[in-house]
Amino acid sequence: MFKKFKASEILIVIMVVLLIGVSEYYYVVLKDSNRAIFIGLWPPTIMGLLIFFNLKKNQ
Repeated sequence: MFKKFKASEILIVIMVVLLIGVSEYYYVVLKDSNRAIFIGLWPPTIMGLLIFFNLKKNQ
């Protein structure tokens, strides 16, 4: 299943999952909603860039 993905893509997805966890930690444990929202906005941005670059590469 993972043979279709490059190591860099797997690493980026792991990083995105970790960022979501950090955002949840700031929101739930530290009660810092502004920082949690700021950190939480990065995973969709990173995934969007990953999709964009993969689409550009395949054209």
